[in-house]
Amino acid sequence: MVGKPLLPQADRMTRFVHLTDLHISHPDLDDPHLSSDTAATLARAVQMINTITPAPDFVVLSGDLTNCGDAASYGLVRDLIAPLQMPVLHALGNHDTRPGYRAAFPETGGCPEAPLFHHSVQGALHVIVLDSSIPGRIAGGLDAEQLALLDRALAEHADLPKLLVCHHPPHFDRPGALDWESLNAGDTAALARILRGHPIAGMLSGHIHINRVLHWQGFPVVISTGLHNTLDILEPADLVILEGSGFALCDHGPAGLDARFVPLGPVPRKLGRIDEEMLRGFR
Repeated sequence: MVGKPLLPQADRMTRFVHLTDLHISHPDLDDPHLSSDTAATLARAVQMINTITPAPDFVVLSGDLTNCGDAASYGLVRDLIAPLQMPVLHALGNHDTRPGYRAAFPETGGCPEAPLFHHSVQGALHVIVLDSSIPGRIAGGLDAEQLALLDRALAEHADLPKLLVCHHPPHFDRPGALDWESLNAGDTAALARILRGHPIAGMLSGHIHINRVLHWQGFPVVISTGLHNTLDILEPADLVILEGSGFALCDHGPAGLDARFVPLGPVPRKLGRIDEEMLRGFR
């Protein structure tokens, strides 16, 4: 087990939203590879997030911000998320390009081709964002330089639990698992070694377009469907793409990490309502 018991600051509740796999394409691209109106879905998600009570402390975008990695599409992402009323943390995925991203978000700095690694304190969590994208590849990895940056970052804010963000989830042995779905096995093992002994609250990932929770190395890995589409997890061989999108609303506190999945599409049909006063009377 990698993690150790969380620290006293975990008694403070921190709320955040996990959005992933936005797959935004600028209309000028006339992108034939979009299977849904991702821009409209993102706009709806932003509107919903701004109505959440209590308001989230921050929002995480865990990669595949665009579908083609071009600067114009990142500019559209920037415009669509501008109404959010809380900090927004970005990660990159296999559909992203580092130069395209930095052209639209120059304040992130760094060499255009360098991995997007950053960390900050948000609420009562130390959030560390990794870049698992490998240019030209679908599967993910973490090079030695980035793992060294992670090692140094983990030593900072020692009083706070760590929340990791990584577009590709860790490699996880299960029947039928394929190489493209995750970090490679070697980098997963290296990541586990570096995290050993640190208080890890959880990890947020995307990439596979399904709602999934892994219990890995003693902490939860929360994967959200994302905003583009979802997959038929009962299909034994082919990749069957289905209509479906959503995000995760997460709270971290004394009991650990609580992640609830919010559906966006198809738009749920309201079947009824039970008012709050009646709910509080239930036994």
